[in-house]
Amino acid sequence: MKAIVQKRFGPPEILRLEDVGRPEAGPGEVLVRVRAAALNPYDWHMMRGDPYVARLLGGMGVTRPKVPVAGIDAAGQVAAVGPGVQGVEPGDEVLGFCPGAFAEYARTTADLVVPKPAGLTFEQAAAVPMAAVTALRGIRTVGEAKAGQRVLVNGAAGGVGSFAVQIASALDAEVTAVCSPGNADLARSSGAAHVIDYTRQDFTSTDTRYDLILDNVGNHPLSRLRRALTPAGILVANGGGSPGRVVGAVGSTLRLVAANTVVRQRLRVILPAAPAGPIREDLLAVTALIEAGRLTPVVGRTYPLAGTAEAMRHVEAGHARGKAVITVP
Repeated sequence: MKAIVQKRFGPPEILRLEDVGRPEAGPGEVLVRVRAAALNPYDWHMMRGDPYVARLLGGMGVTRPKVPVAGIDAAGQVAAVGPGVQGVEPGDEVLGFCPGAFAEYARTTADLVVPKPAGLTFEQAAAVPMAAVTALRGIRTVGEAKAGQRVLVNGAAGGVGSFAVQIASALDAEVTAVCSPGNADLARSSGAAHVIDYTRQDFTSTDTRYDLILDNVGNHPLSRLRRALTPAGILVANGGGSPGRVVGAVGSTLRLVAANTVVRQRLRVILPAAPAGPIREDLLAVTALIEAGRLTPVVGRTYPLAGTAEAMRHVEAGHARGKAVITVP
């Protein structure tokens, strides 16, 4: 089968389209015929092997990638199921977390995929898993957003941000979206009551105070973010980090955790949803919102499998609109 392979850590140029052996479904596993796969900041962290501290913690390999085929978010059809799998059958259309998603076939455990909403294309479905689950946790689970609260989403037009605006709106919060002027219409159509153009206004310098801030960007010091919160407000920092750093988001996370012990406001951190823990419940929650018409994936650009390196450069630049998606014929 065709797959995007990386044999060492490095820039997008290390990604190669190669022929590799097709995986087989073992006990408790399903084999997915991938039709589309989405890119996340998680993917370029794995590609570059940063932050370097993560290598020592065993998350990605020390000198080379643990998983040579890249990608994690996928949508497609179940091609085979392994022994012990119930409730999933060959031919089912699914979305979920599939390590090695940038390939024609990917193997995963049955609890990491859920039925694809019928109204979604495979490209839209692939955009859901990591970004939508991260947004759900940031807004509802960790952020505890409630009806009538003022919620601000910094970085509202990206993968997590575009989902977060919709989820907060679905909870009947009053949502303020911070994004570029070119994405203002997207933010409003996603449910934002107010839009701040970050190129012209600093939301931490206004008199408005928010009950919840979901910060997907990390471009303001903690003291300024706290100033924009109500006295009992919640700051949720999406610790995605950025490429080329030794410790990435670990340093800022530790500072935030330390500050949380001495202030009244609640300062919390989420990391991009990874294929571990109670993922299935969250996947089912976001697909239920989709089926109810309250959540719509935003697909910005699509690329062929052979264009994965180009897609990774686009995502790594940090200004992607919605999700970049790989189509797999």
